[in-house]
Amino acid sequence: MALAVPDHTAARGGRPAATAPVVSYALIALNTLVFLLGPAAGLNPLYGTGQARVCAEQRYEQRWGAVPAEVLAGRPLTAGQLAEAPDPVPGCPAAPTPGKRPALSVLTGLFLHAGWLHLLGNLLFLQVFGPTVERRLGRARYAVFYLAAGSLTTYGFALAEAHSPNSTRVLIGASGAIAAALGAYLRLHPRARVTTLVPLLFFLPLRFPAWLVLGLWFVLQWWSVHAAGPGVAYLVHVIGFSAGFLYACTVVRHPPRRPG
Repeated sequence: MALAVPDHTAARGGRPAATAPVVSYALIALNTLVFLLGPAAGLNPLYGTGQARVCAEQRYEQRWGAVPAEVLAGRPLTAGQLAEAPDPVPGCPAAPTPGKRPALSVLTGLFLHAGWLHLLGNLLFLQVFGPTVERRLGRARYAVFYLAAGSLTTYGFALAEAHSPNSTRVLIGASGAIAAALGAYLRLHPRARVTTLVPLLFFLPLRFPAWLVLGLWFVLQWWSVHAAGPGVAYLVHVIGFSAGFLYACTVVRHPPRRPG
């Protein structure tokens, strides 16, 4: 499954939603702007080129990304701790970040991305599913939901990896918050029809219910937690999706039962 586009007409009785998803668009714009100005995009001459830019990207992520060990301890890693940690990039030893506030990095890390594919993949899902969740929750509540879910996934990942090598690696990206939006969407519109591009010889557009598409996505993330190697924090996706689904359970109002 390469791309999913939901059809909300069935879920809304054929009436299109009129409220503009301002928060979703603002989040997409902010993620894009931060990426373009940072070293990972390769467009800002201030970070140099070649190996210099690669090392600048590592320092940038170390400064603004969330490091599980720092988040749990409430203070930046020392030079000694960094010396014992594996270098993410050969030839670019990690440097201390005095003055860094780990609690703040939980939020700033949500707006950093490691490359174009990382950014575009996250923003695609945010664009497809975020606006519907925003319209259901309301702008202010959706903004709080997004940031709170992203923070929760970071702390959850930090606790799970407290005694592993991942505890000193930087965690960046919006996927935890976006996974929460997917979980909320599944609970709010489980029977909405989703047009999915399935790569069978050609990309065939097929329509499936949201519970099937997003349910399979969640199962794949859960499987990847145990099967995939380092590089992608699949556990963040699992935590975010579960948190979003459970939160949406408190939002859904069931019609009163008729007396039998």
